[in-house]
Amino acid sequence: MLKTLMVALAGVGLSAAVSAQELVEGQHYTLLESPVATQVEEGQIEVTEAFWYGCPHCYRLQTPVNEWYETLEDDVSIVHMPATMGGDWNTHATAFYAAESLGIEDALHTDFFDAIHQDGRSLTDADEIAEFFAEYGVTTEDAKQALTAFNVRSEVNKANGRMREMRLMGVPALIIDGRYVVTPSTAGSLENMPRIADALVERVRNERAE
Repeated sequence: MLKTLMVALAGVGLSAAVSAQELVEGQHYTLLESPVATQVEEGQIEVTEAFWYGCPHCYRLQTPVNEWYETLEDDVSIVHMPATMGGDWNTHATAFYAAESLGIEDALHTDFFDAIHQDGRSLTDADEIAEFFAEYGVTTEDAKQALTAFNVRSEVNKANGRMREMRLMGVPALIIDGRYVVTPSTAGSLENMPRIADALVERVRNERAE
């Protein structure tokens, strides 16, 4: 009984519902010394999911985090932020923002993960990415133009800046309200990340109501 309680408090055995009062800074989450400006409408609580398409942990997180997203109230907005650490990371970040600019990101986001982790595709070549995009109703020419567009490069640069502001050294990570950072190590497991993030959303909601 005591051992079970200690594990729960460490964050590796948290129940499905976690209260904001249970959470301990430095144990379940980290708090940014300088909050990062959020990108959502006023009144909304921002949840930023930092990820890399090539990351197996990010891929494994998709099921629990997407199930959590389905339960969120209307005052919460999700922001997907591809990690930018050079090489294939930046290529995939470019693909994400190119897809977003073409209006197909929502449709292909999960499939892009699946193509890499289930089908064994690298999706790091512009021609291959363009062909993948073509499966979602855009031409390969439009896809290639989007992959090299100035606005897409600008979004990748912005994501890189936000990663630095958030002090992120790896992914996946969930950042709540530009302040609270939840990682697999602080949460104790990938599955616990949405549970702790949910409690932090509730904390932000309570703070704003005071």
